[in-house]
Amino acid sequence: MNEAHANVRFAANLKWLFTELPFTERFEVAAKNGFAAVEYASPYAYDLVSLRDALKQWDLTQVLINTPVPGSAEVGANGYACIPGCTDMFRDGVEQALDYADALGCNLVHLMAGKVPVECTMPEADAVFIDNLAWAARRSEGTNVTFVLECLNQHDVPGYFLRSLAQASAIIRQMPQGKVKLLFDFYHAGMSGLDVLEAFALYREDIAHIQVADVPGRYEPGTGGLPWNDIAQAIANSGYGGWIGCEYLPRSTTIEGLGWRRDFEQAAT
Repeated sequence: MNEAHANVRFAANLKWLFTELPFTERFEVAAKNGFAAVEYASPYAYDLVSLRDALKQWDLTQVLINTPVPGSAEVGANGYACIPGCTDMFRDGVEQALDYADALGCNLVHLMAGKVPVECTMPEADAVFIDNLAWAARRSEGTNVTFVLECLNQHDVPGYFLRSLAQASAIIRQMPQGKVKLLFDFYHAGMSGLDVLEAFALYREDIAHIQVADVPGRYEPGTGGLPWNDIAQAIANSGYGGWIGCEYLPRSTTIEGLGWRRDFEQAAT
């Protein structure tokens, strides 16, 4: 497979792929299976030197990390950015993310918005989020980091603050140019009931990163109902030059399911 194919560059999401192996062994197997880049949500439990060495050893680019979040049962489990009273935790997380991004040579950080607390109105959450995001954008000036926002579907993550691409795009317009962009996930767009091709075209200028998985099930592209040949052509024709993050649940083993990349690449030609 030619990973250098114009507009089609795949990044293995090591949280989701190759989970048959311990995390630190996934870099090697990703490289040996044709990936030139990796992404994963949380590097913070691992030694930075070890992560950096793994990237160097296997000639991999670190594409994306998330801002840190606590355990799933804690406040802020999906991010602190929209939650009143959590400014210190939010800022500490941004500082940590910027440190890790710098050490790993990673230019994109997914800024996790968080769930709107039940006692909080959407306008209140919006004001907190805008203030926090503006601070993060200013803090990242002079770095190579761009923050990306992702709309998570309300079926999987009910209550998540960023619920529409229109909402995210409007927020991006309020930020310093180039410091905040959109992470377009075809799975979340599909699960939100959107025409994914129309949505991609409409928000293309905001998009700095793409992630893929099929609907339903979040399995490999080609296992569900999304129009992957048309998606591949749309991405190739759009001039998108970034990475395509493979953030899906393998239906069998990861390696057995990787054939979709060839079909995607051929459709993009």
